[in-house]
Amino acid sequence: MNYIIFGGSGFIGTHLIHLLNKECVKPGDKIYDLDIVMPGEEGVVPGVVEKNEGVEYIRLDVRKSINFEFSHTPDDIIFNLAAVHRTPGHPDKAYFETNIRGAENVVAFAEEHGIKKILFTSSIAPYGAAEELKKEATLPMPNTPYGISKLVAEKIHIGWVEKENDRELTIVRPGIVYGKGEHGNMTRLYKGIKGHYYFYAGRKDTVKACIYVKELVQFMKYHVIDNSFKGYDIINCTFEPAFTIEQICEAMKASTDLKGKKIPQIPGGLLIAAATVLGPIGGKKVGINPARVKKLMVSTNISGKKLARMDYKFHYTLGESFKDWFLDCNKEGLF
Repeated sequence: MNYIIFGGSGFIGTHLIHLLNKECVKPGDKIYDLDIVMPGEEGVVPGVVEKNEGVEYIRLDVRKSINFEFSHTPDDIIFNLAAVHRTPGHPDKAYFETNIRGAENVVAFAEEHGIKKILFTSSIAPYGAAEELKKEATLPMPNTPYGISKLVAEKIHIGWVEKENDRELTIVRPGIVYGKGEHGNMTRLYKGIKGHYYFYAGRKDTVKACIYVKELVQFMKYHVIDNSFKGYDIINCTFEPAFTIEQICEAMKASTDLKGKKIPQIPGGLLIAAATVLGPIGGKKVGINPARVKKLMVSTNISGKKLARMDYKFHYTLGESFKDWFLDCNKEGLF
């Protein structure tokens, strides 16, 4: 069988390939990493330089019609991880062009080759920014170009699965995904605490739904490879209940070299004003940005009850995930 991974050179894709190679690939199986960038190039997971043995790497742009040579089998699986995702950080057009057109091209490729099973990594962004708890059945109300593009991409994939009754689609909506190579929210949090420039933005009880990257790819394996069903399923991938920013900070401190670090609380308005002034000067180096400060003040209150009620068993607690990540980095930090 073939594991066809669009966007496999990125953060989640790199961890997924490691898991597939370790636990899933049998003689005759093939992993394809189809990405616009290759391991070791700028824009991919830092520190990942060497290509994995047994993986075929093909430079491919999902914004264009997809065509490459492979031997199709009835058991082939597509993992569609390709996306422009960091927000803020890209012009509006980039989110729509890659996330929507890419979804159209991926499902067209599946259609052409008779592939029956797709996993699509969406996001919690389609829910929109609000304090209320969001479940899978909650009406999506995205308020960013990224969130809108991801919701449209979900609908494109659902349109594909509904054309034939023997197709299978898994849509995962992960919270903040963290782990080695993330270089995003959790990495900035660690560096901010260590460098004494992270502050609780107006409150400590902001809910931040999250999941460890190794847990996420384990769930992908469980739901797509170890199990089978017809139709489509949408699953929020996050700890249940979701943790507050204070709980996350305390777990990170207890599990790494941050023990004893103090985190002051500063009024949100003051932080936004400081970010507005410092951002253009040098705030990019430490992640100081008015939009990011505002994000810190709004909960991503996502329900993980559906996942918790499945037979799937989590491999890590919050604290254990930070310890594992710290070990992966040779106890030199979180990066």
